[in-house]
Amino acid sequence: MSATPQKNRATRRVLAAAAGLATVGALVAAMPAGAHDRGNGHGHGNGHKPRTVDVQLLSFNDLHGNLEPPAGSAGNVSETQPDGTVKAIPAGGVEYLATSLRTARKGNPYSVTAAGGDMVGASPLLSGLFHDEPTIEALNGLDLDVTAVGNHEFDEGAAELARLQNGGCHPVEGCYEKGKKFKGADFPYLAANVTKEKTGRPLLKPYTVWKKNGVKIGFIGVTLEGTPDIVTANGVKGLKFHDEVETINKYARELDRKGVKSIVALIHEGGAPASTSYNYDCDSPGAGDGISGPIVDIAKGITPKVDALVTGHTHQAYVCTVPDPSGKPRMVTSASSFGKLYTDTTLTYDRRTKDIVRTSVKSANHVVTRDQAKATDMTRLIDRWNKLAAPIAGKPQGWISADINGRGSTAPEKPLGNVIADAQLEGLSPADKGGAEVAFMNPGGIRADLVHKASGSEGDGVVTYGEAFTVQPFTNMMNVVDLTGAQLVTALQQQVSGSNEASPKILQVSKGLTYTLDLTKSGADRVVADTIKLNGEAIDPARTYRVAMNEFLAGGGDGFAALGEGTNKLVGASDLDLFNAYLAAHSTAAAPLAPPATDRITVIQ
Repeated sequence: MSATPQKNRATRRVLAAAAGLATVGALVAAMPAGAHDRGNGHGHGNGHKPRTVDVQLLSFNDLHGNLEPPAGSAGNVSETQPDGTVKAIPAGGVEYLATSLRTARKGNPYSVTAAGGDMVGASPLLSGLFHDEPTIEALNGLDLDVTAVGNHEFDEGAAELARLQNGGCHPVEGCYEKGKKFKGADFPYLAANVTKEKTGRPLLKPYTVWKKNGVKIGFIGVTLEGTPDIVTANGVKGLKFHDEVETINKYARELDRKGVKSIVALIHEGGAPASTSYNYDCDSPGAGDGISGPIVDIAKGITPKVDALVTGHTHQAYVCTVPDPSGKPRMVTSASSFGKLYTDTTLTYDRRTKDIVRTSVKSANHVVTRDQAKATDMTRLIDRWNKLAAPIAGKPQGWISADINGRGSTAPEKPLGNVIADAQLEGLSPADKGGAEVAFMNPGGIRADLVHKASGSEGDGVVTYGEAFTVQPFTNMMNVVDLTGAQLVTALQQQVSGSNEASPKILQVSKGLTYTLDLTKSGADRVVADTIKLNGEAIDPARTYRVAMNEFLAGGGDGFAALGEGTNKLVGASDLDLFNAYLAAHSTAAAPLAPPATDRITVIQ
């Protein structure tokens, strides 16, 4: 999902772009072959082989370094019961994901595991503190065969992505474990639609071919073309992002010419099904049913040579069919996020045509439940990295009286969004800190809930550094800028218009700013301009206001071009530092912080 990109923690990990692209230059040559022979059964020997063979495709997406089960409502999946009620099921965590995948592979001699991007980035402290090395190590242990890049794979730039692929210790922080060098991913990262500006050559391998006993399946991986709009400029410096459909069609033709007729596209872009339940029948014919969003037009444009689409980015769960350009139904799947689901798709491979029998493709999402046995190798991995993180992760930052929902809230105005915006305003309102009068927070940058129940031994209600980091893992520096009232109004309208019209991004606002959001209207009119007030006074279009926001928004990220027009910039502390300072100032064990009221945005539906 669109979010503030991860920068650097204490050392501000801005890697030199020039060095980055030099490092990446050698990437394609150093990539693993990708033709894994990981089936867990045996072939048919030299005797008679049946005409078709069922290939099991296991897939997931948007793990975001969630090695431990996500806390609070962000760790639930919705399941519609036979009586129509919806039940929340706790899910996720790589200890359980590993068990689920290994169990699913049993009895399937032809099994391949693929992912739809955003394996890393916006990660909890356990992975993020170590530049996501723990997650790559876990994915190696999960026997992942291939993944597309997502937008978050670019959070720390091309050089860091190259390091995640090829291994080697961090250029600034070195090796984290004595005597151990980071090995990198033993699966290929695919980025077919990302090229280097200077040479026009692909940044990474565009595709890979999985082979077993004569069965060949090609995988093409792309991220969303709009990646530069949702990642900081440093992360995508020197790179060009191309149209998803044109790119996939180009490489599908190339694979076809090479005799690879069975092709799966891994696309870090997605849609929104009509229901948030993972077991919703996406192909039910009722009014308003089905799926909407960017993936629909992408799916309709991708050549019929491609047999199935594994998607991601929107953190939704769906198993849908969308017609290809020839009108034939084709499977389009997504498995929510954070390792809470996996998709099991059966691809029937015809040995004579070397193609998938599309009419027989079957697919379903399955919950990664937490009532199954944990994979002991993943438990050991988590324990090992937790020991390294403990001195930082366990420090108390404040106290809360109940859950304060951010990621888990579906409302336009989120309780945790209000806390974060208020923290930014309070920290940057003193004259010498920027003189901020109002603060904005992008909703995609809120990565978790603050959960009252203890995550470790700290006790209920204690917010640890690790928990605060999981909410705001990017450590973006804060900016305070001058904007006119007219620019402020335009920025609020950009929440629901332009690139955000189809999928609004509602900014979280600090106390004192109020307005009405009328969702019965369309486009910019959904923000009722004459209701926008600051401390009870109408916004004056001609007046200059001091506005606080993170550097991602201040760069015009997430479609907020008006916020990128700020002048007289002052750079303040990081968003995480301000958040922790606010928790310390506004809570004690005896007087914990309560969830704030959500009464700043009046919503008409």
